[in-house]
Amino acid sequence: MSKPLSSQADIQQALEVKATIDPAEERQRRVDFLCNHMRESGQHALVLGISGGVDSTVAGRLAQLAVEQAREQGIEARFYAMRLPYGTQHDEDDAQAAIDFIQPDEVLTVNVQPASDATMSALEAGGLTFRDDHHRDFVLGNIKARQRMVAQYAVAGAKGGLVVGTDQAAEALMGFFTKYGDGACDVAPLTGLTKQQVRIVGNELGAPESLVAKQPTADLETLKPGFADEEALGVSYADIDAFLVGQSVSEAARTIIEDTYARTAHKRQLPITP
Repeated sequence: MSKPLSSQADIQQALEVKATIDPAEERQRRVDFLCNHMRESGQHALVLGISGGVDSTVAGRLAQLAVEQAREQGIEARFYAMRLPYGTQHDEDDAQAAIDFIQPDEVLTVNVQPASDATMSALEAGGLTFRDDHHRDFVLGNIKARQRMVAQYAVAGAKGGLVVGTDQAAEALMGFFTKYGDGACDVAPLTGLTKQQVRIVGNELGAPESLVAKQPTADLETLKPGFADEEALGVSYADIDAFLVGQSVSEAARTIIEDTYARTAHKRQLPITP
């Protein structure tokens, strides 16, 4: 028997979305969450890759505030912000602006291109083939995302830390993340926030407007640098956010959102067992 489709209200509840938020309250609640979990877990560092988008900018600043709060409580804590470009990032200026705003304790830069390309070369040498260049580029994009997470967990392991994720409700709804790539983390401080709510918290934190309002892009495909999320998703973040807070959306948008949510269910679950 097939499982019935989740209702809009069911999805909103599952993803912990609130229709409205108090920005100052959400900021402090999420800083407290990071600080408390770091203390309770016995870890003393937070690690996050900074891309120059609003999600990592907001999560990064929350992480820095959390370690500063921990230090006020007598805990030796540090935040390691990581730059993880694949070669040269076309919007590197945005990434540096994010770093300047976040003011992390330390910045580590790791170029994931050599490891990503070596993995792809080894796969092709082992017999893996692709439908066309775009299919190959898509698979390589997921390899990049997973190499970035490999690097972050290496730093977390070396420094006794937790990896911070940037997943928010809009991406969770659409399964718009790489499984075991940017979808892998120890703590996810943006959980439950719509894309617009992330921007609202960003404004509360004082993030630069150029980063808060920046067009979102996963920027994983070499053949399409800066490829917009909304083009890849086939629906706007405005519609996704509206759906998440219980508002009406067009039938076309609803169909895309509900179909995508059902199709990407495996990304939001622990490994399936017998």
